[in-house]
Amino acid sequence: MKQRRSDNPKSTGATRSGKGNVVPERFLVSKGTLRFDRFMTQAIQVGGLVVVLAVFGIFAFILSVIWPLFGGAEAAEGDTMFELEASEGAILGLDDWGELPFVTDGGRELVFHPVDGREPFLREAPLPDGAEVSSLRHDPGAQRIVAGFEDGRAGFFEVRYTMEFEEGRDRRVEVELGGEEWFEVAGGPVHAAAYADGGSNKLLAAVHDGGESGARSGLAVVGFHQQRGLLGGGRIEAMPKEELGHLVGGPIAEILIPATADMIFVATDQCELVFLAQDRGEWTVRQRMRMFDNPETRLKTLGFALGDNSIVAGGSGGEVRVFSLFPPEPGEPRTLGLTKEFPGLSDAPVLFAASRRNKTVFIASENELLIGYTTTETVRWRGSVEPGLAALALNGRGSSAAFLDTAGRMRFFEINDPHPEAGMRAFFSPIWYEGFSGPRFSWQSGGATDDFESKLSITPLIVGSLKGTAYAMLFAMPIAILAAIFTAHVLHPSWKRVIKPTMEIMASLPSVVLGFLAAIWLAPLVEYRMPGVFLMMVGIPIVVVVIGYAWSWLPVHLRSRLPTGLELVLLLPVVLGVGWLCWRLGPVVEQWLFVVEMPDGEKVADFTVWWPQWTGLPFSQRNSFVVGFMMGFAVIPIIFTITEDALSNVPPSLLAASRALGATRWQVISTVVLPVASAGVFSAVMIGLGRAVGETMIVVMATGNTAIMDPSNNLIFGSPFGLGSGEFPLAAQWNPFDGMRTLAANIAVELPEAAQGSTHYRTLFLGAFVLFVMTFALNTVAEVLRQRLREKFKLV
Repeated sequence: MKQRRSDNPKSTGATRSGKGNVVPERFLVSKGTLRFDRFMTQAIQVGGLVVVLAVFGIFAFILSVIWPLFGGAEAAEGDTMFELEASEGAILGLDDWGELPFVTDGGRELVFHPVDGREPFLREAPLPDGAEVSSLRHDPGAQRIVAGFEDGRAGFFEVRYTMEFEEGRDRRVEVELGGEEWFEVAGGPVHAAAYADGGSNKLLAAVHDGGESGARSGLAVVGFHQQRGLLGGGRIEAMPKEELGHLVGGPIAEILIPATADMIFVATDQCELVFLAQDRGEWTVRQRMRMFDNPETRLKTLGFALGDNSIVAGGSGGEVRVFSLFPPEPGEPRTLGLTKEFPGLSDAPVLFAASRRNKTVFIASENELLIGYTTTETVRWRGSVEPGLAALALNGRGSSAAFLDTAGRMRFFEINDPHPEAGMRAFFSPIWYEGFSGPRFSWQSGGATDDFESKLSITPLIVGSLKGTAYAMLFAMPIAILAAIFTAHVLHPSWKRVIKPTMEIMASLPSVVLGFLAAIWLAPLVEYRMPGVFLMMVGIPIVVVVIGYAWSWLPVHLRSRLPTGLELVLLLPVVLGVGWLCWRLGPVVEQWLFVVEMPDGEKVADFTVWWPQWTGLPFSQRNSFVVGFMMGFAVIPIIFTITEDALSNVPPSLLAASRALGATRWQVISTVVLPVASAGVFSAVMIGLGRAVGETMIVVMATGNTAIMDPSNNLIFGSPFGLGSGEFPLAAQWNPFDGMRTLAANIAVELPEAAQGSTHYRTLFLGAFVLFVMTFALNTVAEVLRQRLREKFKLV
């Protein structure tokens, strides 16, 4: 009896598909597996989204940190105001905290007006008995008042502020006057006086009528010397009085003495600035210059910016100019030069004040206030104020300004400018810094003194990053790609199984070890053997090419005796021998080619001296060449491994077809393997490039870690080729024998020492942002090119 086959899927352990076909149960996926697959699919999608959000989150965080760097200052008039009775020419002073301003109108009393609600109080100035004041000057930096008298005496006393804390009561600023010193300097009234304490040396200058050119043409100077020891200062010895009015040669409008107390700047009523300096104990005129181009312009304000290395002058036409001290040529004495000029005011400036924390200056006309930063020549804030300003003072932090107007009102402005030294110009433009003979890019974020001028140009760091990366890739790319080609399609497979894992292990070498080797071993080794290194770089490739070419011309029956891929066995001893020979011939070539004549006429064969003389570029032991070699050594394993994988994955059918058509081994590699694997090779190069851009420890240890972008300033000899003279600035920046600092190394070195929220801290994040943008742009371009290569050479 025939058995009939059942069509019921359940009876056979099968099920029907969506199209009605019966699917055996053994081919069905369990529900648990399907649920897990759906879970993993969603997890991967969520994970990818989280990664994208994390990248954008990092980007947003960095932006939030650096955004305040590009804002300007904010100024607003405060609520505090005092009604005073002050005469014309009154002096206004303010303590470091901005809580206890004082006013004096030239009498014997200082009136203090606490802003904490206390009643105003008086302090009697410790002036000489019976002396009538003829001039007063307030030095905010030293909190010192310099006075001149009708009887020819001059001197100073100090305004000493202290912060007191008492239990159960808020802090309170207290003041006392003292430290007075008075000296006989002239035979008549003193019209202006200035004093500076340079530690061991002190200087007092007074303007009087005893000069040869009439009123206000006399300049009396008294110097003081104080012996200092471990226990403090000793006795002060006064030097003989000197009369310098004849050196000025005209009526004097203003005098300034810097904190070093070794020079005097005298402004005449003809807007001429005379620079007096001591030369071997004698006062001489080092420089005489006009401050303004228009001969009709008259001087209205004159004062030092913080540090006393720059003078800010205001003219009657609203001009505001900055003159700084710098040596015109290396080794020459410093002179003044016009380095900055702010946009002019609508009216003649009448008041000037300088911040005691940074290079910010305040210049006010009758109805306008300009807040500028002298380093970057930028206007931080500009606005109108009520007319009739008579005096101006700043607190120590520059966060509060007090104005005294002609109506006797004392008003306060609150200033918020946390990052005056920042801005696009500071970061990316050449700046004329104090002490430099011209504008330049420079990074120097900190100094030993409070008046240090921060140099925050990140351009040298960008150039350093590009320079180190370029030299590393120049060394790594040819070696890694050629080695990968040889390993994948020439070398015997048994050797390949040893060489590739070895190269992959090399990628795990710590950067700090490589940097240590570069700094301690490699840099001193090659410093005086550069000609030998050059011979090796030229000789070894030439010998290898010649041997390869000669090998190709050997008869086939001779070449076939050597198993394929073992050519390395014959080539390696030759390469080592040529390298040893080049190294030994280096000193001979140096004696022949790299001979220089020293200033004393002696001829010396030394590449480290020849290079600066003939190219105009400096030579340093720890330089970009050493970094490129060692950083290339770190990049080679990455490029080699990925390139070798891409070359090994070319379909064997293509290789067999090429050989069947009679192509040689090199023809197969150049016309088939490389085009097909080009996308993978390009990816390997880009990954290696990213490794080089972000390298930190090798750069820190092997380059001197100095942000250099103007190597021509360190020259000793002239350059016949002029590469460091400014004619070829691009060539100077790519000098392989000087140091550098990269963005990554700068962040690693300075971020632990940067105060959170400071300009320095935010600028380091700006460097991270620039590095982020550079790598992002590079990777984007690389991906576009890789996709095009992939489409062009894809297998159909």
